[in-house]
Amino acid sequence: MSPLPTRRAPALLPLLPLLLAAMLAACSTVPATTPATAASGQPATASRGPAAQALHALFDRSWDEALRRHPEWATYVGDDRFGDRLGDASPEAEAAEFDAARRDLAAAQAIDRRALDATDRTSLDLFIHAQEDNLASEPTLGWRRLTLGAQGGFHTDFVWLLRAAPVTTAAQVQQLLARLAAYPRRVDQELARLREGMALGWVAARPVLDRVVASLDKQLAQDNDQGPFFEPFTRLGSAIPAAEQAALQARARALITQQVLPAQRRLRDFVAGPYAAAAPAAGNLSGYPGGAAAYAMLVRSNTTTALTPAQIHAIGLREMARLRGEIAQVMQRMQWRGDFAGFVRHLNTDPKYFHTSPEALLAGYRDIGKRLDAALPALFAELPRAPWGVRPMPAHMGPDAAESYDGPDLDGRRAGWFNANTEGWRRRPVWSMETLVAHEAVPGHHLQIARANELGTLPRFRRASNYTAYAEGWALYAETLGFDLGLYQDPASHFGHLQWQMVRAVRLVVDTGLHELGWTRQQAIDLMLAESGEDRGVVESEIDRYLSWPGQALGYMVGQLKIIELRERARGALGVRFDIRRFHNAVLDQGALPLTLLERQIDAWIAAEQAAAR
Repeated sequence: MSPLPTRRAPALLPLLPLLLAAMLAACSTVPATTPATAASGQPATASRGPAAQALHALFDRSWDEALRRHPEWATYVGDDRFGDRLGDASPEAEAAEFDAARRDLAAAQAIDRRALDATDRTSLDLFIHAQEDNLASEPTLGWRRLTLGAQGGFHTDFVWLLRAAPVTTAAQVQQLLARLAAYPRRVDQELARLREGMALGWVAARPVLDRVVASLDKQLAQDNDQGPFFEPFTRLGSAIPAAEQAALQARARALITQQVLPAQRRLRDFVAGPYAAAAPAAGNLSGYPGGAAAYAMLVRSNTTTALTPAQIHAIGLREMARLRGEIAQVMQRMQWRGDFAGFVRHLNTDPKYFHTSPEALLAGYRDIGKRLDAALPALFAELPRAPWGVRPMPAHMGPDAAESYDGPDLDGRRAGWFNANTEGWRRRPVWSMETLVAHEAVPGHHLQIARANELGTLPRFRRASNYTAYAEGWALYAETLGFDLGLYQDPASHFGHLQWQMVRAVRLVVDTGLHELGWTRQQAIDLMLAESGEDRGVVESEIDRYLSWPGQALGYMVGQLKIIELRERARGALGVRFDIRRFHNAVLDQGALPLTLLERQIDAWIAAEQAAAR
């Protein structure tokens, strides 16, 4: 689930490779406030010979430049220096971003890799990978102009940014007011990008735009004081005098009424009008000019492998068949004598499988989380200190929006958050909740991201990095650890776990089907409905997500299968000396990695474990 929120990447859409590459390539050598010992055995301090000095100077410069270019990201990592501005989305700024990537790539490639220690060599490899991944998106201008998607866009990113912004001091609130004042210019830049996309023949699919318009309508319909733009002004720091709070809130109301909402209406009218009129019915990448090349780039970027769409499609079919067999066993365990469609209909309509209110749904998620927190030491040698909580997601996201996670910042001032869809509480069966918490919170996204943040021996960019196949692969793998953590004891919850695993397997088939094989939207919907048994509204939302964010959904199961493969390789090599707790920390304690680098790191860890046992 998000640059910009750590776990809310869906809303970034085609900007994701550009922003992530810029952010993840940049780093700082300032240590975390709570250093952690890396279970993988990396040295505690980096060498400081001439090559290492040049490397870390490059990291420092790139980090600072990236935060200046993307002040939203600075807010999420806890740097308030640029909290009064929004990023520049002009063509000139975008061109400068690619020029910076070329310059940084050349500087990195000029450093003598042989003169670096193991930690710095890995950091250099990651830096180069990020620059190359960024530059791979440069030729795909049309794709980069599809900036509105089924799960949001820059307009919903703005709401999440407001929620993340600190408002403890009056100075911080003044920064936030400046961002409200800057928003109309940002909308105008986005409108120019969308018009450029239209001229290139790149407009999002009509079902996707229907969701965008619905989201904008919800933002515009809410009373100002209850709306998403005023939310941070309802939690101003107690140290701000009451009279000053009232004045700041009055200024916020005026800016929202006079500038933010009119800008949103301009955006809404354009999207619902001329933009939607030019929208294709399907939105398969294969149907756009240069779309096949864009999809190939996105597959490589999101899986961090050389797997082809055809290979991924075949993996999906194989995993679907395996999961169908496991689901059949659960149906037998529940003594269900009908077909799969009837089984799912029963589970989705019997009142005993649903909470009775949004508040009860939140309490249910929190109870699962507390149980999981207590069980984690059985599977992990070291755990992060950062806390996490459960909160409702903004109502304008709609009842079909998937649950998501926002990570803590690097300096530990902000907790991690599991965002629960309380608007969709009537569609959230109890039996699906355990696997969702395991994925989004612990031992999934929160454990992985919070742990990375606290690895003070690593440069900052490695603690802040995110690769879809690694992060989502870990979270999907984390769902399977629920059996060892006391989850899925009820057969219905066991089915809930398998159903979400099936969704991820089907994703491999429908994403490649849509964008490589030319499937229709209805074909993809029909397959996911038949194989997963998920609610139709959820399925349609998922398919529209894949239409507007091609390739991203491939990372989940590709990453999970690689982690399982590496675990079994380690188990086979180490035999009775294999320690699952140490293996898990070996996976986590290098920060997020492309799968190729993860494999290299685990092979080195296996060799070190073997040597230690001699």
